Amino acid sequence: MTAKSPSHEDAHEAHHGHSHGHEAGHGSFKSYVTGFVLSVILTAIPFWLVMGDVLDSKVATVSAIMILGVVQIVVHMIYFLHMNTRSEGGWTMMALIFTIVIVAIALVGSLWVMHHLNTNMMVMSPEMMKNMP
Repeated sequence: MTAKSPSHEDAHEAHHGHSHGHEAGHGSFKSYVTGFVLSVILTAIPFWLVMGDVLDSKVATVSAIMILGVVQIVVHMIYFLHMNTRSEGGWTMMALIFTIVIVAIALVGSLWVMHHLNTNMMVMSPEMMKNMP
């Protein structure tokens, strides 16, 4: 009796049938269209806020744009990058959290250093400026 070697089709089926722990599925056409429509809306609203001078306060306008930008980032991560707590065994979410923490530390640290440099900078008089090289 000879052992039957697996055919190319069997190997192909075995390869694609095994998920290797990757549970992130590809999006459907409906989910891509939903993500696209949300992205267009979340881009058009800030454009309208600025061009139409809708809000009286510039701080309110900037705050609204920043909030809509964060919402758009979340929409992209969900609908286009297919990120959720189940994909890749949770490692993509852990990588995202780690990235957010590192970026927050870098931003807060940079702002802290720049604030203290600005606060502690020596005031220069016009006479001192004349002597500068």
